[in-house]
Amino acid sequence: MSLRQMEYLVAVVAEESFTRAAEALNVTQSALSHQIKALEREVGGPLLERRPRGIGLTPMGRAFLPHAELAVRSAEQARRAAKAAAGAAGGELHIATLHALAVGVLPSVFARWRRAYPEVLLNLHEYATTEELRDHMERGVADVAIGPRPDDWHGPVVPLGHEEIMLITSVDDPLATRAQPVRLTELADRVWVRCALEPVVQGQRWLDWVCERSGFAPRTGVWTEHSSTAVRMAAAGVGLVAAPLHLARGVTGAAVVAVDPPWRREQTAYSRVELTGIAATFVRLSQEQAFPDTAQSRTSSATG
Repeated sequence: MSLRQMEYLVAVVAEESFTRAAEALNVTQSALSHQIKALEREVGGPLLERRPRGIGLTPMGRAFLPHAELAVRSAEQARRAAKAAAGAAGGELHIATLHALAVGVLPSVFARWRRAYPEVLLNLHEYATTEELRDHMERGVADVAIGPRPDDWHGPVVPLGHEEIMLITSVDDPLATRAQPVRLTELADRVWVRCALEPVVQGQRWLDWVCERSGFAPRTGVWTEHSSTAVRMAAAGVGLVAAPLHLARGVTGAAVVAVDPPWRREQTAYSRVELTGIAATFVRLSQEQAFPDTAQSRTSSATG
């Protein structure tokens, strides 16, 4: 069983066609078919099946594919890591993250990176949920993941800082002019705009969990698919939103209200293997740029 055979299988599944996969790999279709058949003989059964509308996986193929994808991606990561360690010019770095962080936190990090390392190509992979991010990172999609601390992760995890979760409402809301942070118990009668991407804590959606601890269930007025949409709904006066502070920046009509006690969520960088070369450099830059307050605290603690 060779890495090339697994690469061929992954390509056929991605393209759902032997013809398109052969074109993408720049090989003949007969050579591609020969290698797939050889792979199937070695694993002891068919991995692919022809369907009326393309190529699909057999049950054996579905079991085999994640391991093949991991092997192919690990080989690519090894190539990039070796090139970076050798100090070769150019190269590329794959970053996986949540959509909300890609929109609100990473643009400034990427801008600083491009100024410092213009020869290194950055590839961004965005995911909707922490579970999806962790799953794809485990399968080797990227060199580094930026997101909440993953559960039961066996590779390196580097703390980056904490994002502050705030109440977002409209500038016309009486809360908008409040000087002191609001306690959650004061909001039992308010209507909330909720997002389908809301994190889950101990089997409950996060807002349900924190409100239950304050003795009430939140009144949900609107469900949205994306947190950025929820913030704009709140700015229009639809209801309250609990969201990271960075999502409210630049949103017309949005007012930000602090909560007592404050809500904070840790963000980390994590990888399947030791962070070296340009991957380690990117993580250090992320600590400084994305969460500067935390970075300053670390520096003060180290020098104090």
